[in-house]
Amino acid sequence: MEKTKKYDYLVVGAGLYGAIFAHEAKEKGKSVLVIDKRPKFGGNIYTEEIEGMQVHKYGAHIFHTNNKRVWQYITQFAEFNRYTNSPVANYHGELYSLPFNMYTFNKMWGVVTPEEAEAQIEKQRKEAGIKEPANLEEQAISLVGTDIYEKLVKGYTEKQWGRPCTQLPAFIIKRLPVRLTFDNNYFNALYQGIPMGGYTKMVENILDGIEVRLNTDYLDNKEYWDNQAEKIIYTGPIDAYFGYKLGALEYRSVRFETEILDKPNFQGNAVVNYTDRETPWTRIIEHKFFEFGTQPKTVISREYSSEWKVGDEPYYPVNDEKNGSLYQEYRKLADKEKNVVFGGRLGEYRYYDMDAVIESVLSMCEKELL
Repeated sequence: MEKTKKYDYLVVGAGLYGAIFAHEAKEKGKSVLVIDKRPKFGGNIYTEEIEGMQVHKYGAHIFHTNNKRVWQYITQFAEFNRYTNSPVANYHGELYSLPFNMYTFNKMWGVVTPEEAEAQIEKQRKEAGIKEPANLEEQAISLVGTDIYEKLVKGYTEKQWGRPCTQLPAFIIKRLPVRLTFDNNYFNALYQGIPMGGYTKMVENILDGIEVRLNTDYLDNKEYWDNQAEKIIYTGPIDAYFGYKLGALEYRSVRFETEILDKPNFQGNAVVNYTDRETPWTRIIEHKFFEFGTQPKTVISREYSSEWKVGDEPYYPVNDEKNGSLYQEYRKLADKEKNVVFGGRLGEYRYYDMDAVIESVLSMCEKELL
């Protein structure tokens, strides 16, 4: 049958999911147009060069995966450095190593051996005497004891969620990994790093040779765009696609205050979490250390959790029963849409690490691009 529309595929969103689909479709000889309402590529992995540093504009993105296929795929488009995520926690000026490991326990209790650390945690758990945790506070104490909870979990979590830990459900923290080794690599991943020259450059490489139109909002002129392509790959918010007719899905949002400092080194680490309740920001990112920078200046971003409302930048889906069941209702509507594929973090209302986005889109490509 002769094609009646200009493109085989219209991809809505130039983030990682949309860009990879467009690349794979082009490789299969399909005609593709990518549109994005933002003025730039990359979605939330967008990086911007400031003072010679790649600044992560929507928060720290550290690529990590155990999937060799995903690693081999993404490293076609950028050379990755050896950055390892080793955050530091600042509790009223006391500095602790994260995730919880022997450096943490030595600083907190002066213990030297794994047995001593294990005994201290076990002693505090027993003293708390919590059999069936009724909320997040009790759950955390039952996992790691009171000292770690009070200094490294409580304040940070309350800032992230905007409510006391006693009012948060226990299931939010299923486990708090405790390492009885001197290992402060945050991720248990075989492959880890950050693309040299930034994520934006990497996404531009993925989209090389593909027509992209920025500052273009699909939903503002949906009928027109639907007539441009045989099939739509939609990576925007699923509820927005349907005009929020069943109600808005909720997200957690974050905001950033970024500044250039006239000094070479502000905090000595890419990520420092502020785990006391009194400091208003949750963490400070010092971007140069993602790429081992030696520039004379430095760029820092203070990160704040904020309550989300429709129109704000959506970051993390709210993983609760109410939003989960609302998403399922939208999913039923989505399944009835002919010639539309919903994908990615917003299209599937899922918290996706970058490697999971790549896995998801590659498996969709295998079904779609026969």
